Amino acid sequence: MADRAGFLSVSGAAKTFGAATVLDGVDLSVARGEFVSLLGPSGCGKTTLLRIVAGLMMPDRGRVVLDGDDMTRRPPHRRDIGVVFQSYALFPHLDVAGNVAFGLKARGAAPATIAATVARTLDLVRMSAFAGRPVRALSGGQQQRVAVARALAVGPKLLLLDEPFSALDRKLREAMQIDLKRILREVGTTAIFVTHDQDEALTMSDRIAVMNGGRIEQLDTPEAIYHRPATPFALGFVGLSTRLPGVVTTAADGTVAIDTPLGTLRAPAHFLPGSAVTIGVRPERIRVAASENAAPADNRIRARLADVAFQGARVLLHFSATDGVQILVEAPQLPAGAGPGSELDLVWPVADTLIYPGTAPTLEDAP
Repeated sequence: MADRAGFLSVSGAAKTFGAATVLDGVDLSVARGEFVSLLGPSGCGKTTLLRIVAGLMMPDRGRVVLDGDDMTRRPPHRRDIGVVFQSYALFPHLDVAGNVAFGLKARGAAPATIAATVARTLDLVRMSAFAGRPVRALSGGQQQRVAVARALAVGPKLLLLDEPFSALDRKLREAMQIDLKRILREVGTTAIFVTHDQDEALTMSDRIAVMNGGRIEQLDTPEAIYHRPATPFALGFVGLSTRLPGVVTTAADGTVAIDTPLGTLRAPAHFLPGSAVTIGVRPERIRVAASENAAPADNRIRARLADVAFQGARVLLHFSATDGVQILVEAPQLPAGAGPGSELDLVWPVADTLIYPGTAPTLEDAP
């Protein structure tokens, strides 16, 4: 039996379609009972990786091991893996209970076992009152619950979910996220969740694998992915940020000075002078303040307020500076007396300045 840390192990998974490399030697380890999201833009390889784990697609090379057993060439029905598809894939000729019971009947379970399992699983997803209803008469959210119940009823070792909430409206999608997280915690099921929605991944996951160009760029907790993104792509794809190119001018005591389009800024890092770098900062770390209030441990720039986006409990301030550089600032409210066209001082702690080697690609450059 595999230990908890290596319950699912994908090693060196590669897949090409013609001249296009979709997976480029991906390694992924998932612990027993863990919820891991595969997050990335369209075409990054996340669904291909999920299908390889499910057995719906064979890798060109690499291995898939689940609970100590090599699944690489094993057919899907012998992997003990449940799959919830984006389209739900419910059986329209069966009612809710019939859909949930389908897998149990296929495995030859006793009628009493089937009845008890269906009742327990429908109660888990809060669909007991709909057991006899045709699935065509259900809302999208209700159909999604039935699809999850059907996958869980057979007690799979691993549950795979391929963008299951993409067709739901935002409020229902957010409710389903919380419910699914609760359900999986109650049953202790290991799960891999494919999504391109960063908020969804941050809300639901124990860890997130940020994918780009057929590779995993960072695999870490939601907090680490957001506050300490490992690459410029992870910084740009997960959450909002301001990014600037620059060149290191001096380095001393673990801090570097960088010449940027906005002047000299500092960051905690060890780079040689002359190194090309990209620096970044999250919008909630920047504050509007008078220049005399900037502490020695702060970076400070001056920029013109271009636009204000009201977002309920916060406002997102769009600033423009020299060379067309855009700066994003998140604040609880618009500063008193400020408006589009105002010239304001922006400060943030040097310690909150992220820095990466080289010039960062834009999201438009991502595959």
